[in-house]
Amino acid sequence: MRRTPILTVIALAALALTSCSSGSTDPAPELSGVSPSTRPPLQTTTPGPIGPSGPAIAVPQSRWDALVADLTKRGVTGTPQLVSSEAVTFNDGSLGCPSPGQSYTQAQIDGMRVVVSVDSKTYDYRFGQGAEPKLCGA
Repeated sequence: MRRTPILTVIALAALALTSCSSGSTDPAPELSGVSPSTRPPLQTTTPGPIGPSGPAIAVPQSRWDALVADLTKRGVTGTPQLVSSEAVTFNDGSLGCPSPGQSYTQAQIDGMRVVVSVDSKTYDYRFGQGAEPKLCGA
């Protein structure tokens, strides 16, 4: 006696599942009267260098000292020469130098970009609100 209700439930479940099927096995059914999109496919690009978003500015002594200390810590022994320094509004906490797998604040950050040269090698440093330098491309 108990088999009849169980078999009935199984039969109704199977019927419900098969009735939901559209009958088509084509994953991309054709739509009549609809032409393919004329819009070009989405293309992504790798972000290029960040241009200045503000005027050229003088590097505060505390930031210059931090930059020189960072170069020294990296084993750079020459005297750094200032190539450029400019105010930049960065789009997020990466300061324009994201690292793979790292998450950053999603807020604009006023900071500066300082490019120096030591023995014909260029170093691109970024500063946010503090005096801690971030070497871009390291």
